[in-house]
This record gives sequence, structure tokens and C-alpha cells, in this order.
Amino acid sequence: TKAILTLASVVRRPYLACPHVHVRNVSEVNYTALKENGIRVVVFDKDNTLTAPYELVIHPNATAGLQSALHIFGPHNVAILSNSAGTDDDTDLIDAKNIESALGISVIRHSEKKPGGLNEVMAHFNNIATDASQICIIGDRLLTDVVFGNLYGMLTIHCDPLCSGPDNARDNAAASIIRSVENKVMYGSWFGARMLRDRTLKHASWKGDTPLILQQQGESILLKSSEKSGGVETCTKD
Repeated sequence: TKAILTLASVVRRPYLACPHVHVRNVSEVNYTALKENGIRVVVFDKDNTLTAPYELVIHPNATAGLQSALHIFGPHNVAILSNSAGTDDDTDLIDAKNIESALGISVIRHSEKKPGGLNEVMAHFNNIATDASQICIIGDRLLTDVVFGNLYGMLTIHCDPLCSGPDNARDNAAASIIRSVENKVMYGSWFGARMLRDRTLKHASWKGDTPLILQQQGESILLKSSEKSGGVETCTKD
């Protein structure tokens, strides 16, 4: 299957899992800077990116970021790409419709799960993005969200999972374990992790010279001087 072929591709080219930017949550992304650097549409993962797993309420730590994305790009240029809702596993698209009703964001319909599904993403936006490099994908999974984006030249932003401990009780157990391993491998201080980050793929329009990360200070959100972790722009954890 394509999933196995993609996994084999990541084994050969592990830098496909390296995001261009790493943030703690979607509210730390500078969406104005994204648009100024050629991004035309924003695609979010849902669980542990915008909401707690399988919940229909935007998580408080994601509220400001989602509102900013919708304001700057417009609601028709922002969507959710989930590996559950909107797929062939979603009987009668009930989950997709419930999410759209509750969150007010379109859910992309797709038969092929991440890290596949480019054609369905492009079709959803009806040529608003004429090239995959004009898409920014934001999610908490390196092997699905980030690999998907990097395979096709998107701008990739990886966020930490919104929930942990009891708040994350509804998360898929296997996904939670794999996510933890992914993050330890990617952001560890060991030599191999630094080599991986140094090989982060270049993006067609964002060259890394414009910070894409914001920092919350009191009631205002200010641009933060980003630190480079290898080739990945990361948010300094104060």
C-alpha cells in the first residue's frame, strides 16, 4: 500500500519528518508572516492541534491562533485535514459534519489518509493554492502531518500536543505512544537528531529569515526572536 511505501521513503529520507517550524501550540504562529511569505491556505490537523482528542470545542490554547488564521486568510482558505473525520472511515461523514457545525471550519473529504491526499486537498481549495508550496500544514504528528507536507513542498509547522495526562485520556493509545517516540527522536540532544534537523528541507518561498513564531506576553502577542534548532525554527521554552 501507499502507506508502506511512504514509510519506506521516510526510512530512506528521515529528514522528511523535520518541520520547518516547531511551536508549542497554533497560537504561537505568526499568520501574517505566513501570508507575506507566499502562503495562501492553512490546513490544520484537529485532535491535539485544535481540540482535545475527539472533542468538539476549540482548546483554549488554540483559540487565538485559529481566530488569527481565519481573520488573516479568510474562512474559505482554512480547513481541517483529519485522518478520521472526512475519510472513508467516517460513515456518512457524520464526524466531519459535526466538526463543521461545532467549529465553523471546513473538513476536507479525502479517501487517502495522511501522508497522502494531496489531490483532494488541492481540489478542496478550488485552485486558491495553485502549488503545494502555497499551503501551510500545521499538526502535532511528525510522521503524518509533517511528512505529508514535506513530501509535496508545503510549509510544515509542528506543534506540541495540546493535552497530556488525564486531559489526553481519549487520545488513540497507539498514536500517543508513536507521537512520544517521534518527538524524542526529532528534538533530542543526541547527534543523530541534530543531523536530522540540519537537513530540514528548504521551502520555495519562506527562506527562514522571517520569524514565523509569536510569543505571548501579558495581553499582547509580540514577535519573538526565534532560535534555530538545526534547520528548524523553534520556540524558545522559557
